[in-house]
Amino acid sequence: MKRVTLFCGHYGSGKSNLAINLALRLRAKGLPTALADMDIVNPYFRSADAERELTAAGIEVVRLPFANSNVDLPALPSALYGLMQRRDVHAVLDVGGDDRGALALGRFTPYLREENDYEMLYVVNFRRPLTMSAEEALEVLREIEVAAGLPFTGIVNNTNLGRETTAETVEASTAQAERLCALTGLPLVFTAFDAGLAPAPAVPSPFPLTLQKNIPFTE
Repeated sequence: MKRVTLFCGHYGSGKSNLAINLALRLRAKGLPTALADMDIVNPYFRSADAERELTAAGIEVVRLPFANSNVDLPALPSALYGLMQRRDVHAVLDVGGDDRGALALGRFTPYLREENDYEMLYVVNFRRPLTMSAEEALEVLREIEVAAGLPFTGIVNNTNLGRETTAETVEASTAQAERLCALTGLPLVFTAFDAGLAPAPAVPSPFPLTLQKNIPFTE
């Protein structure tokens, strides 16, 4: 497990739910954990909607000062800069959607490259517009890499249709996920799905998610 895990992807790909779930799992293993919401595009702190649960679990939460407001400024808290420089905590970062959201990440590229202890995961939902095929998803992936100034290290398949998701929905996305991995040369780190699905989908590297009450599956 790398010290820093970054979740990036297209709008509505499900980064927030993934970030929250990973942070909770890291903390459950006894690891000092922090979660930061870096979304400057939609600054309503989707990850921070679960802030009470996170802090109760002993997870440090770093959120934008204008979260849950109608302010949309490309400003980031100083605590986020400190989080990048600390080596005593596992940091999970929920990065804003597409290349515009990834621009904020570019500010921390020097820290991440210097430490070289990060994993940057591309979250893709093959049921969302603009990422319905591996080729379309690849185009978004490349745009994010350019904006962030960092290469992705792995793929996360988070294909879903919200409340209408079935096991077949997730299973049917496996071929596109494998195609994207072949196009990029990146590994499929895991396939995420609602832990409440029954039967559970038969997919490679399963990662059941506990969905947050205030965050739709697609956030």
